[in-house]
Amino acid sequence: MIRFLLRRTLSTILVLLVVTFVLYLLLNRALDFFWDLRASTAPNIEDLFASRERLLNLDSPVIVRYFQWLAGASGCLVGACDLGTAWYQGQEVVDQLPGAIMNTVKLVTAATIFSIVIGIFIGLVSAIRQYSGFDYFITFLSFLMYSLPVFWVAVLLKQYGAIEFNNFLADPVLGWPAIIGTSVLAGLIWMGALGGSRRRHLYSFLGATAVTFAVIYAVLAFGWLNSPSLGIIGVSLMGLAGAVVITYLSTGLANRKALWTSLTVAVIGIGLYMPLQNLFWYVEMSWLWMLLLLVVAVAIGMAVGLAFRGRDPWVSARTGALVAVVMAFFVFVDRVFQEWGNYNSHPAINNRPIATIGAATPNLTGNFWITNLDSFTHLLLPSIALILISIASYTRYTRGSMLEVMNQDYIRTARAKGLPERTVIMRHALRNALLPLASVVPVDIITMIGGAVITETIFGWSGMGKLFIDSMNRSEIDPIMAYIVITGLLAVVANLLADFLYAVLDPRIRVNA
Repeated sequence: MIRFLLRRTLSTILVLLVVTFVLYLLLNRALDFFWDLRASTAPNIEDLFASRERLLNLDSPVIVRYFQWLAGASGCLVGACDLGTAWYQGQEVVDQLPGAIMNTVKLVTAATIFSIVIGIFIGLVSAIRQYSGFDYFITFLSFLMYSLPVFWVAVLLKQYGAIEFNNFLADPVLGWPAIIGTSVLAGLIWMGALGGSRRRHLYSFLGATAVTFAVIYAVLAFGWLNSPSLGIIGVSLMGLAGAVVITYLSTGLANRKALWTSLTVAVIGIGLYMPLQNLFWYVEMSWLWMLLLLVVAVAIGMAVGLAFRGRDPWVSARTGALVAVVMAFFVFVDRVFQEWGNYNSHPAINNRPIATIGAATPNLTGNFWITNLDSFTHLLLPSIALILISIASYTRYTRGSMLEVMNQDYIRTARAKGLPERTVIMRHALRNALLPLASVVPVDIITMIGGAVITETIFGWSGMGKLFIDSMNRSEIDPIMAYIVITGLLAVVANLLADFLYAVLDPRIRVNA
């Protein structure tokens, strides 16, 4: 393992040296460092040209300048980082990077998590319902979303997801045809996803249609869009439902110890709802506090699982921990929603909460919950743009891999032994079907970090992509080189992580030196 890591490290250093050297030469050739002076009519234009040449050290050979830059960049290894200066703004690159990296990581993390979870779920169901109407619909939708240009999706989201939706929030009224049509469409989708006999199809369709109709009607009738909240009733219902679903996916409802663990953790979460509200009210919250509370919640969930024990106590502990995370999420969302009225009526928001540009609202002041609600409203549209494009590939990867795995001999053997279908799919098929995603997901994350250029530009999101575009437009070579080095390092780390994920998911694979 040590030899493997050393070899990968040395090869990484060599590749980065070659890439940075070649790109520095190309950028020096392509960029126009005097673009802002060429149209100037200043009487001292020659002095300005000479001053710019001295500022950027352009009188030195390009190879000398590259090694000067490399010497400063190498200082990052010993804590003396010098990545140059963004000359047009007169700002050090090391001062620009932290904010840009954090904004991009925030955007990519949200988009990637939802894309992976939703894509795997839809791909799994599509594979199980192969050649059904649901499968054909998902296949068509996946190819459609995969082929959509990001800039077009982003522009449509700004128009209809922000401008038109903000107008709709001023008077949230839907006609009966829209409500009925949406309910019927939801019924058809759930009918195809659940499958079964004709009678089951009918029951699924009627049940999903009725539930969707009731939810839409209640949301509009009670004005939930203008004052959204979950409350203790909403948290209780969603927590208990989440406990049942997690138990079914994790161990199956036949594992009574795990089921009782899940329900007990959900009940504990419901019992702690009011004490947590008092804590949120009297204590100034921060993300450190949130992390501490999450750790406590996970510990409680695992303790409950170990107390119930069962055939495998750690399975119950795992299930309890997952339910605790879900309960903590619902409590957090409920507390954020409680600030919706104050946020929406803030003069900086002016009853138009869905943001179209930027990572935060200028001149917005408020507590921890207000600022996070503002971050979420700004994250919404760019995240959806990235999710719509990424989810299609994850769906196709999962479906294809699941179909291949489901035809393997060990799956037929598991079914022949009389194992429940849920166990066959979740514990035997899905784990092996995730192997291709182990090499796709890390690389996709890096691609999104370095390549969310169009999305960040359209939504004015001050991340790495926008930093790269702005630096190209201003011919600032040092920020561009910093972008190249960071994305290059992350690409190597992503491939290394993919190798280890393969070894974790498939015990037959070992990393050899």
